[in-house]
Amino acid sequence: MAYPVTIIIPSLNPDEKLLKVVSAAASGGFSRLILVDDGSAEENRHYFTRALEIAQEEGLPATLLRHAKNLGKGRALKTAFNDYLSNPQGCVGAVTVDGDNQHCIEDVQRCAQCLTEHPDTVFLGARDFSLDNVPPRSRFGNRFTSFLFRFACGLKISDTQTGLRAIPNRWMEDFLDLVGERFEYETNMLLEMKTKNIPFREIPIQTVYLEENKSSHFNPLKDSMRIMGVLFRFLAASGASWGVDILLFTLLQFLFRGLSITMSVFLSTAVARIASSLINLSLNRTVVFRQKGGLGGTVIRYYILCGIQLLVSAGLVSLLLHFLGRAWSLPVKLCVDTLLFLASFQVQREWVFRR
Repeated sequence: MAYPVTIIIPSLNPDEKLLKVVSAAASGGFSRLILVDDGSAEENRHYFTRALEIAQEEGLPATLLRHAKNLGKGRALKTAFNDYLSNPQGCVGAVTVDGDNQHCIEDVQRCAQCLTEHPDTVFLGARDFSLDNVPPRSRFGNRFTSFLFRFACGLKISDTQTGLRAIPNRWMEDFLDLVGERFEYETNMLLEMKTKNIPFREIPIQTVYLEENKSSHFNPLKDSMRIMGVLFRFLAASGASWGVDILLFTLLQFLFRGLSITMSVFLSTAVARIASSLINLSLNRTVVFRQKGGLGGTVIRYYILCGIQLLVSAGLVSLLLHFLGRAWSLPVKLCVDTLLFLASFQVQREWVFRR
């Protein structure tokens, strides 16, 4: 079957596995092939030359794009996207494939078929990380980033590191505009799908790891931390406003010590929360979620959330202090507000600062 789809293969310092990938793609029924040499060493460049020859022998139009030095997978993909968009040649989109032969041609064809039938949807090849052949580094990396994606971004994706992605023409230009030069770029593509409500589906694919995945340049801990900037910005902004809240709460508890526990906790919580909320609203809107446009609706939603948090915080702290005593006010306040912080992040992301 012929697919109106282009295959994109970025590669750095390839070996014989790249030739196997290209050979399979050349006979897979695709319309075009774009290879990207991301600054490979001189001794590895002949594999690209041979890959072009294989494609030509099978009658598959092929283009080789080359970086003078290694710029990263993200830049390699953007180089290919730019070349593709300049002349799609009648294709409905492109499928990105890793050059290490860990994507089976049948799975690539399934992605191409789905893209052909649904040219407005992004399709992601999803591996099964519960299998015994998955290296520990890859299992940890994917599970860790999947958890962060669900918690920090509200995206339920089982394979956040997949290199097998079918991208329609409609959305490719949006992806081309994204920042990121290395592995974080592929993560930014997923975040863009959330931001712009781009429809996507995961397609189960075979889980293949060759030589314990030694060819992978992905560092699970380093890259997972780097790509989850939204969560870290939220933590920093919340930490700043929370520090103001705790300091004011402690001071006001001292000033209101002559009142009942319930009244002193409520007044201290209210005054401290109002002051810290002004700081938090400004930081979350401009630095964390980077919301643009009108402020009116955001302010209303934000203070509805603040009001609910205030009542819940004051109620729980007051209840617990009745059992533990006033001396426990600070540790109880810290514990209660930590739980509310986790819930607040989800609500702010999905409702208060929605885009």
